[in-house]
Amino acid sequence: MSDMAKFSATDLATRLKKVSILGALSPNQLKTLAKWAEVTDYDEGATVVKRGDATNGLYLILEGAADVRRGGRNLAHLDEGQFFGEMSLFDSQPRSADVVASSALKVAVLQKWEFWGFAAGQPGVVLSILEEMSRRLRAADQALAE
Repeated sequence: MSDMAKFSATDLATRLKKVSILGALSPNQLKTLAKWAEVTDYDEGATVVKRGDATNGLYLILEGAADVRRGGRNLAHLDEGQFFGEMSLFDSQPRSADVVASSALKVAVLQKWEFWGFAAGQPGVVLSILEEMSRRLRAADQALAE
């Protein structure tokens, strides 16, 4: 992991607009969210989150890509505009998988308390996350059935 990247609130808001769950937010809402986000760069091959860690962040991919892995098996590949760590927003359980940067990676991280402080007035964001969680659960169920 390298030093935290620095962005103006306006530049970060523009980047956040590309994240699927945030696309419907207004420029002012995105600027507010940008003030709470911590942007971090990871080198290719770096572990972003480790299975079993007790972390509370939602990760929004601004640039690059990452692989979700468990037990040496690649479960998903995530690109710019996607996110991970959403389950930690709803429970306090440890991370369920490793996430490894498959290229140089830039993420914005929102801690649980920051996300809920923002999302309290943005039910559409919460609905988008729940829809994606449902889609991912169905995909995992299908993979296990095969």
